[in-house]
Amino acid sequence: MVEVRLENLVKRFGKVTAVDHVSLKINDGEFVVLLGPSGCGKTTTLRLISGLDLPDEGRIYFGDKDVTFLPPRERNISMVFQSYAVWPHMTVYENIAFPMKIKNMPESEIKEKVKWAAELLRIEELLDRYPHQLSGGQRQRVAVARAIVVEPDVLLMDEPLSNLDALLRVLMRSELKKLQRKLKVTTLYVTHDQVEAMVMADKIAVMNRGRIMQVGSPSEIYNKPANMFVAGFIGSPRMNFIEMQIEDRKLVAGDIKISLSPEIAEKLHDCKSLIAGIRPEDIYPVDRGIPPNVKPLV
Repeated sequence: MVEVRLENLVKRFGKVTAVDHVSLKINDGEFVVLLGPSGCGKTTTLRLISGLDLPDEGRIYFGDKDVTFLPPRERNISMVFQSYAVWPHMTVYENIAFPMKIKNMPESEIKEKVKWAAELLRIEELLDRYPHQLSGGQRQRVAVARAIVVEPDVLLMDEPLSNLDALLRVLMRSELKKLQRKLKVTTLYVTHDQVEAMVMADKIAVMNRGRIMQVGSPSEIYNKPANMFVAGFIGSPRMNFIEMQIEDRKLVAGDIKISLSPEIAEKLHDCKSLIAGIRPEDIYPVDRGIPPNVKPLV
């Protein structure tokens, strides 16, 4: 296992900057989710770490080793793709064994490691089948088994559950997280699904328009968003944004008046207006008797 550091990574495609000075640290054995909308640069960042693409600027370190321009085969990484990328003409056994065969590992060791990975993913009975004979969930397990069988320093996963039905996604989230904890492998998991991020991550890096907006635990990202994008992107239903004036230690918008604590009012004493972000679960009917007071995070 290894710590991964990204330092000011930049990747351009023509005039488009897909990754814009991204810096991120993934601790040894940590499960980090790179979360953001489609087209924000998540997959490109993953490809830079894997070596499938090379950065125009910045450095990538695995521990103390600079791997920025090393080819993928010299990085000891494994990658699980959205499409699974299992070979249709190979059996499950041959698919899992493939990365070891290209390393010319002894057949006895290959057999032992395939057995180990298949047992971990509970696909021992599928080893003689071909991909077309498998369900989507089974193909995903094969892809994960193939990724872990070489015991990589870094495991990269690109939207691995997006092609599964809703019930199977819930099951696989739990299984992938348990597997990662058991193997203690440094993992970067890309998704646009905030639920996946919240339930699976040790740490979330929220990305938008090629940049990292905020890095923190799921609780920090939800309760202390760094900006309006993070606040609006995280949460279902979405956070409500209301333009409000500050009058006599109150937030005012039409007939809405929300009292501020003395501490918060002092912090905002030079501010005349703001945009208040209110989670749907923090809005109550008046007849419930909730006092009109709020303790905003500023």
